[in-house]
Amino acid sequence: MSGIFTISIFQSALELGCIYALVALALFISFTILNIADLTTDGCFTLGCAVGAVVTLVGHPFLALIAAMISGAMAGFITAFLQTRLGVESILAGIIVNTALYTINIAVMGFSSLINLFGCDTIFSLGKDGFVNTIFGDWYKVVTVALIVAVIALALWWFLGTTLGMSIRATGDNAEMVKSSSINPTFTITVGLCLANSLTGLSGCLIAQYQKSADINIGTGMVTIALASLIIGQTLIGNKGSTIRRILGTILGSVLYRFIVAIALRMSVPAEALKLVSAIIVAVAIAMPYVRKKAALKKREFANYRGNREVKDNA
Repeated sequence: MSGIFTISIFQSALELGCIYALVALALFISFTILNIADLTTDGCFTLGCAVGAVVTLVGHPFLALIAAMISGAMAGFITAFLQTRLGVESILAGIIVNTALYTINIAVMGFSSLINLFGCDTIFSLGKDGFVNTIFGDWYKVVTVALIVAVIALALWWFLGTTLGMSIRATGDNAEMVKSSSINPTFTITVGLCLANSLTGLSGCLIAQYQKSADINIGTGMVTIALASLIIGQTLIGNKGSTIRRILGTILGSVLYRFIVAIALRMSVPAEALKLVSAIIVAVAIAMPYVRKKAALKKREFANYRGNREVKDNA
């Protein structure tokens, strides 16, 4: 077991878990709050990766983060426009935008399937220089992404407590009801999807700078990974309670998911099988609340059966 759980695995899981937590938070907004199955995630992640890589390549790593968020918000706006203005079903709208983004992404990358960022300054290389003489040492990547995720989590918590944020939450609960309250669901859905996809774009930019490369296929299966992280967090923390608790649960779920993947790789699971592992994790996480509920029901039925049998035996 000591060969499986090492400091390097722990550190890598924290780094990647925090980066991918932004995508999980994006699904928290679209899937959990707005109750919309947004399938733009895969293409939007690659879009953020491509835009971030291009801007980083010209020497602006921090501007790359903003550019990636803006590009992600634009993708979310198109998805919302198809849904709210043209009457396209949410799943189909996401598929349409996701398909279109492939061409856009490869165009952003100069019609190349790969961009290398070796030799370029990134927020991680700058963070290394900033933390070189501090107690963090080799943990500079963890500190860098943790600070970004903490800022995003606090900002999201604050936003969801505002009037607009509560309107978005109300839209997800009952879109027809909010119309009678003078709330425009078209606007709230658009804002929610733009916000969600901006986080996905930011995550893509961070992974490009983290890996020092951008690949046209990097976003494939991202929605499954994010959904697994989201459901793991909801299973552990619960889908009820305060907003900040649910946000922290989503982040925790992302980190735990990366731990599971890291352990699977250390146990000689082929890299080609990781998609299957992700699907199994999602299935188990989704089924777990139902299984626990059924197990509790069977336990009560068995207890009642034993109680009735004891009463009959005593009679």
